[in-house]
Amino acid sequence: MPRKPAASAGGDDAAPRRSGRIASQPKTEEVKPAPKPRATKKRTVDDANVADAGEGDDAPKGKAKKAKADTPAEGEGATEEAAAEEASDAVEALAPIDIGDSLPNYVLKNEKGEDIQVGDIAEEQGAVIFLVPKADTPGCTTQACGFRDQYSGFSEVNYAKELPYSLISDPKRVLISALGAGEGGKTKRSHFIFEKGGKLVDKKIPVKPADSPKLALEFIKGSSS
Repeated sequence: MPRKPAASAGGDDAAPRRSGRIASQPKTEEVKPAPKPRATKKRTVDDANVADAGEGDDAPKGKAKKAKADTPAEGEGATEEAAAEEASDAVEALAPIDIGDSLPNYVLKNEKGEDIQVGDIAEEQGAVIFLVPKADTPGCTTQACGFRDQYSGFSEVNYAKELPYSLISDPKRVLISALGAGEGGKTKRSHFIFEKGGKLVDKKIPVKPADSPKLALEFIKGSSS
């Protein structure tokens, strides 16, 4: 039996033959763009504090935030207090007192709590002011008792009225600093001689406890002769 002629590859009636290579490729899916992330508000520390303060109650968040803003900064009160103290100290400071200067008008307390006007100490007669670093110590006792024992000598030159003499308290070292014996927040053992009328005529800074009364009396007698 005769064979039928094969169909021509370029004939019009021939069905196109798909390439096996193309047919075997997998079908590609359309890639959709990823959705853009939704913008979220960044939660700040203040927002967190307000949210926490408002949870569980009906108070609006705005009030909680306002209350926090009205709270004074920590340490603000202490700073103002320190500034007030410094201003007070500056007002109480006295001008330096040197040889030839007079006792200032300044009020201190004596051992009885009575007011003592410093400017009046040597108004009627000369006076010796001696300073001790600390009361009830061997040095203080030696110096104070030395002036007591020399009382008759000071009376002779009109530098003493009566004993016991007044003890003056200067807790802030205002007068002590003006006399030049209060550097570094400590009192230097010393003595100061004021003639009648209140003018400073001699001073010893520092001075030994036993020497202070003797040197003071020697100066007074020498200047009076």
